[in-house]
Amino acid sequence: MMELTETGGDNVMVDIKLIQGDCLDRMKEIPDGSIDLTVTSPPYDNLRTYNGNNELWGEHVWKAVIKDLYRVTADGGVVVWVVADATIKGSETGTSFKQALHAMDCGFRLHDTMIWGKPNPIPRTHNRYEQAFEYMFVLAKGKPATWSPVKVPSKLAGKPRTGTMQHDASGVRATKHKGGVTAALKVPGNVWLAAGESKTSHPAPFPEKLAHDHIISWSNTGDTVLDPFMGSGTTGVACVNTNRNFIGIELDEGYFKIAQDRINQAVVNINKQDSLF
Repeated sequence: MMELTETGGDNVMVDIKLIQGDCLDRMKEIPDGSIDLTVTSPPYDNLRTYNGNNELWGEHVWKAVIKDLYRVTADGGVVVWVVADATIKGSETGTSFKQALHAMDCGFRLHDTMIWGKPNPIPRTHNRYEQAFEYMFVLAKGKPATWSPVKVPSKLAGKPRTGTMQHDASGVRATKHKGGVTAALKVPGNVWLAAGESKTSHPAPFPEKLAHDHIISWSNTGDTVLDPFMGSGTTGVACVNTNRNFIGIELDEGYFKIAQDRINQAVVNINKQDSLF
């Protein structure tokens, strides 16, 4: 296990714990209700081999992981579970839906079903449209304690609001939200477009922007974020850059080393920035 403490912006102390091992075993070391947010992308069916480690990933495993995630998640905490399905004999497996439903059986609320849209999906030869998205299930232990949405520019910023038409309970259409002008920024929809921009030798790099935006949406400075399938450490890098504590667990020794190097470099970069002020 690697542990380090670094000083982030605004003199906030950030604790980073990187643990090499099986998350089913190592999560037992995490106290009940101590995790504010989990941002993770577990293995997807048989879509990647992960140096042969994917053979250890089956229904009994992901069920146990999700159950223990509920235990370690604080009241009001959130789990962002990013998954996709394999296609076997012409049919998608539906494993992603099974995982979301199991999470609800464990006590989580399915707070939001978000989509990670990939602008440039890898072309395949098959009789279906290109697989251009993955699910991002936002699972909440009760009502989320934090909601700090990212904002995007409004196309009609500064223009008078004409109101929106809505149906009331009886089906009558009425204009709502009259008056004022359109704000400069708005909350975007739950379909996020992001390319796989994390350049590593890991076979399934997670875009840092996705990790960053979920972290600032569902947690606060100084909160603790977990990634039990750390991979190349992208969630950890985003935590360093947003002043969140981080616990990362990774089974594969090679990927663990990649994560160590990337997170260490993120700490160095932050410290260099701080030294300029």
